[in-house]
Amino acid sequence: MTARLPSLNGLRAFEAAARHLSFTVAASELNVTQTAISHQIRRLEEELGIRLFVRKNRALALTPEARDYLPGIRAAFNDLRHATERLLRKENDHVLTISTLASLAAKWLLPRLSAFQEAHPGIDVRITTSTSLVDFQRDDVDAAIRYGRGQWPGVRADWLTADQLFPVCSPALLTGPRPLRRPEDLANHVLLHTSAAASDDWRLWLTAAGLPANLSTQPGLTFDLTLMTVQAAIDGIGVAIGRTSYVEADIAKGRLVVPFKITLPANAGFYLVSPEARADSPKLSAFRQWLTASVQGNAGIS
Repeated sequence: MTARLPSLNGLRAFEAAARHLSFTVAASELNVTQTAISHQIRRLEEELGIRLFVRKNRALALTPEARDYLPGIRAAFNDLRHATERLLRKENDHVLTISTLASLAAKWLLPRLSAFQEAHPGIDVRITTSTSLVDFQRDDVDAAIRYGRGQWPGVRADWLTADQLFPVCSPALLTGPRPLRRPEDLANHVLLHTSAAASDDWRLWLTAAGLPANLSTQPGLTFDLTLMTVQAAIDGIGVAIGRTSYVEADIAKGRLVVPFKITLPANAGFYLVSPEARADSPKLSAFRQWLTASVQGNAGIS
């Protein structure tokens, strides 16, 4: 005779409460009230005819029967989760979600994507932008383009490209009322800044050019996105520090120029990062091969 299965809600409540040894934490995880957890546990105990929890000095503890029961229940829920993940992954085999910074997406990745779609029309590429690091366990993302030194635990990091730092401006500033001919001429122009990660770029370049680093603190304009900083330079509002990945397309089309020959190598670069367990999926492998080939074919700042 086959035993009747107890309530699934009760089993979920039991597994969460046993894992945390707390009804309160289990309730928060399952997005229900503590009272609901208590009722579900009590109902499960009635169905099984076995006591599962005891309280000892305000602490929650498992009974010996519950300790024997828990590994099988936990394994069953893990099997359900993995089966669901496999099902959803199979249905989404044609969808490739890439996370990156908004400015990098607009100035570097999007101009390249049409070539990938032509080569792989069966893959539906979706771009999501964020300034936070991707949590591959939580976020529905296949890969991310991340800036750094490639040393992130638990992920595969494939090198894409390094950046150089150098001033860029509209061609109009080279011959305007205050011609921009030498690095010293920057004192007569508005310096454009990007906050956060790139906030130190001007100081580094000015030091390398032999100019006072405090020139970077003169009144200027600061934007929270590199995309906006680059657009302000294109519009002739001032001079920006360019990073290769963000300005190479505008330089190639003549919207920006590099007024000086001094460039500064950045101490990190961009990587395509993906969880090791899914790094070799067909859709991600196709994207990785195409992107690395695309980057190698477009090296340089001119």
